Amino acid sequence: MQQPYHLYAAEFSLYSGKVRAYLRQKGIPFVEINPSWSVYRRFIVPRTGVRFIPVLHSPDDQVIQDSSAIIDFLEQRFPEHPVYPQTARQVMTAQLLEVYGDEWLLIPAMHYRWNYAQNHRFLYREFGNMLAPKLPGFMRQWLGQRIGSRFADMLPRLGITQHTRAAIEKSYVDLLDDLQLHFTAHDYLLGQRPCIGDFGMIAPLYAHLYRDPYPGQLMRQRAPAVAAWVERMLQPKPMTGTFLADDDVPCTLLPILRRMADEQLPVLMKTDAKLAEWGRQHSPTCEIPRTLGKHSFSIDGVEEQRVVLPHSLWKWQRVMSRWRTLDATDQLDCKPLLQSVGLLPAINHDWQCNLQRHHNRHYLTPLSDTLP
Repeated sequence: MQQPYHLYAAEFSLYSGKVRAYLRQKGIPFVEINPSWSVYRRFIVPRTGVRFIPVLHSPDDQVIQDSSAIIDFLEQRFPEHPVYPQTARQVMTAQLLEVYGDEWLLIPAMHYRWNYAQNHRFLYREFGNMLAPKLPGFMRQWLGQRIGSRFADMLPRLGITQHTRAAIEKSYVDLLDDLQLHFTAHDYLLGQRPCIGDFGMIAPLYAHLYRDPYPGQLMRQRAPAVAAWVERMLQPKPMTGTFLADDDVPCTLLPILRRMADEQLPVLMKTDAKLAEWGRQHSPTCEIPRTLGKHSFSIDGVEEQRVVLPHSLWKWQRVMSRWRTLDATDQLDCKPLLQSVGLLPAINHDWQCNLQRHHNRHYLTPLSDTLP
């Protein structure tokens, strides 16, 4: 009998939902472990060097942190029903949507979680139950409020302010409408089984935007087909089905890719420029800080300031790495799609930086050093 993997994760954790859905859909045996304070102290921090979940512990004692790294690690071990499509247009679309879900939809996820008081009692209880499950209930609630308020304090750093509030909600509701149209016609993003893009999108759309009381009600009322997709993604049964034939990318996904190009792509380019500036002043062996000052961004036409997050660029580089593996014919076939949604300039952009992830920390390496 195959030994189970151990997943250190929480139901209300954004990236935990991504890995949990993947493990269930792939039929990989696992046991989920609550990351209490004692678990953080005794296992997570000593084995990863960081304080982030999810963390995967394999039966042969390998410990992986970061949802994308975990999925790539497991894809090597469980290659059946790969979540990366084998055709050019679909694999590029899937990886683009993973970056969009993982990194950009954090904005509406955090906004709807912390800017609506209807969620707070529920969330404080969740935090308290995770960190100190043996404490009395009133103490867990008090502890959860103290810890949860720290996350609420992060909102301005992400550009979530009173100035951007209406724009964030407009952008998200438009996304829900686009996804409602798509999931009315398709079970998953690219057909009858989930791709890596589905797992990137489930991260914010489950833990925060489906499960928290206020945005969960909004999703069920406005976009019931999206809520049904969330429920399919969390079903505890192995995936079946195929991706769409002939490398087809449904037209219902094009508005979502255009929104990514309009809102997220400029931020990624500014992050690259900011990181290049930092790199000129530091040795490549210096660990890159988790934030690098601030830059401007725009959402639904409203401008604001937010911190620069280098990790998002590491996620984007996974898309560029995939692009470089395509042969000239496949690249040529992809270009009309990328051009139509405004993402071709990103593919052709002269990216200055490359991040290497080592022991769960980022370091800067000249891009030319990593090209095949």
